[in-house]
Order: sequence, then structure tokens, then C-alpha cells
Amino acid sequence: MTGFNRGDVVLVEFVFSDKAGTKRRPAVIISSDYYNRGRQEIIIAAITSRVDRILPADCKIDNWKEAGLLFPSIVTGVIRTIKQSAIERILGTMPIADMQKVSDKARIAMDL
Repeated sequence: MTGFNRGDVVLVEFVFSDKAGTKRRPAVIISSDYYNRGRQEIIIAAITSRVDRILPADCKIDNWKEAGLLFPSIVTGVIRTIKQSAIERILGTMPIADMQKVSDKARIAMDL
């Protein structure tokens, strides 16, 4: 297994929720490093550059360039568990302040 870390911004092929297709898009790893080291799977949240609409559990990324993204972006409430082998590459790392906001939104979404 490759050493992926919580907060890594990665490129993955996302399967649509209706399974009608896929789209290559960035995502942020939200699972813990402990989880990532002990499993073949990893938990990610999708990232979109569609910033005109923020839905519940979505989080605007303030430092999107530092995260390795090309455009202003939002971490969405769309969470998936995927095989680590499905990660194409690491684009960057989510800055600490932005990752804290992502964590807060994930807790709210899952009532943790």
C-alpha cells in the first residue's frame, strides 16, 4: 500500500451516485492515517470547482492554490470509500485551516 495521508488532495475517477458514469475529479482524503495504513481502502470527499452553489456539508476552500488545485473549489458532502489503488496521483495537501473546516462539516453531516 502507498502512504496516503489525511489531507492529501488526490485525483480519482468518481462514479456518479446513479452509477450512470464517471468523472475524473480531485478529492481530499478524510480518513485517518491510522485507517489508511491498516486498510486497502481510503475515505475521500469530492472536490468541485462549481463554487456558485454550496449545499449542506459543503466547504469552501480558502487556500485552493496551496491545496494543489487549479481553480477556486469546494469540498463537497459527497463522501466515498475507494480502493487506494484507484488514486491516480497526489495533487497537493489541504492546508490545516481548510482541513479543519472540512472535518467540522463532515462531523455535522454524519452527526458525530
